[in-house]
Amino acid sequence: MKAFLEKEREKVKKNQLKNKPLVLMTYMFVLIFIGMFGYLIYFMVKDDTEQVVANTSNKRQDSFEKFVIRGDIITSDGVVLATTNVDEEGNETRYYPYGSLFAHTVGYDSYGRSGIELSENFDLMRSHVNIVSKVGNDLGSDKNPGDTVVTSLDYNLQQTAADALGGAKGAVIVLEASTGRILVMYSNPTFDPNDIDNVWADVHSEEGSTSTVLLNRATQGLYAPGSTFKIITLMEYMKEHPDYENYRHTCYGSDIFNSVSIRCSNSTAHGELDLSGTLAHSCNTSVANIGCNELDIDSLRSTAEKLLYNSELPYDGEYSRSQFKLSGESNISEIPQTVIGQGDTLITPLHNALIMQAIANGGVLMKPYIVDGIENADGVPLSKNKSKSCGSIIEPEVTREIIPMLQQVVTDGTASQYLGGKPYTVAGKTGTAEYDNNGNCNSWFVGFSDVDDPDIVISVIVEDYTTNQTSGTYVASKVFDAYYNNTNQ
Repeated sequence: MKAFLEKEREKVKKNQLKNKPLVLMTYMFVLIFIGMFGYLIYFMVKDDTEQVVANTSNKRQDSFEKFVIRGDIITSDGVVLATTNVDEEGNETRYYPYGSLFAHTVGYDSYGRSGIELSENFDLMRSHVNIVSKVGNDLGSDKNPGDTVVTSLDYNLQQTAADALGGAKGAVIVLEASTGRILVMYSNPTFDPNDIDNVWADVHSEEGSTSTVLLNRATQGLYAPGSTFKIITLMEYMKEHPDYENYRHTCYGSDIFNSVSIRCSNSTAHGELDLSGTLAHSCNTSVANIGCNELDIDSLRSTAEKLLYNSELPYDGEYSRSQFKLSGESNISEIPQTVIGQGDTLITPLHNALIMQAIANGGVLMKPYIVDGIENADGVPLSKNKSKSCGSIIEPEVTREIIPMLQQVVTDGTASQYLGGKPYTVAGKTGTAEYDNNGNCNSWFVGFSDVDDPDIVISVIVEDYTTNQTSGTYVASKVFDAYYNNTNQ
């Protein structure tokens, strides 16, 4: 009997060993099921389903076309920028009333879409018309009108920027200083989205393969910052040298720094300069002196990266990342050109605007956005975007110290020709950035208006200033004038 019981125990033990993998697998599948069920509940409670459908990569949105006529895109004051025309046979055509004026910003509704047409596709293909209209349309087998995307864009300012830039290549971006609302985003050369089939065919042909007509220079164009970078160099100097008011440099028009020849514009000898005079007259030799003899280069790099060089920008649309390569390990011969905004440093007009916006706001960066909200086809508000702070990226005391210097650029310095003597105040910086070895330059202006209580921030880049003689300061002055003329009417 004892031997029998012992045998049975051994059998049970063997069976347990055999069943152990099955038990483990059972537990594993139960845990997976519980996890999936829990995630499904979380997904539904958090309403992430809508976010998933709204993702621009989700092809499910295309199925909405069977039931909804694509909604309008309008400016903040109701000017229609994109709409859908329907003929008597029910054929739908996307139409852009102002053609090339808003092309890069509004985008196009084909070939994968772009601009607002892409980013707001989900809302444009939803319909929240009143229930009576919806029932009537459903009974009549008619499509419902899609919702309207209300942008922050200002038609008059956009037209002014385009007119001022004229035939020159370049970009203009204008933000509300305190909110980050984008009022202007213009890029030239531009294209007519009503003719996107031919535009697309041309840029994908052998002859048009080098065309940049579809590039939004405001957010994707990378340029040497030129003298606009001197703002960062001087802010770094002020941080490292609390006695910056004692700074003095004698400019003879050109000099040698770290074996590199640096000259001022037209080899102009500026004489003795303090820090304000250095910025106002955009003195290359003074700034090169500061960079080569007075700065910790790793600290300068840290400041540049705090100002979002080599980083993502808080912007939801497509953009290029700006770059800053100089470090304490770089060859010292790279310092003189880099600190005056040349060398390998690159920035977009959008990024340059954000740096100036942070200065205007005492160091606080506001997230830029281009959509104010969503309305239904009857004009009833459905949602509204709110301004969001991205936190402080510059020390407040540094902005208080640099702003009077930026004002002097306008009153007594390189921006005085077009912006001096205006009925409004402006703080800003000009810039000419060489893009080849033949002395050809692009022209920059970055700045903000109403210095004591900033209204708008502007960033302008004009390509090939050497040839077309259209300066960034000239373009900015036209936009500022239009803004205050419209405000005072």
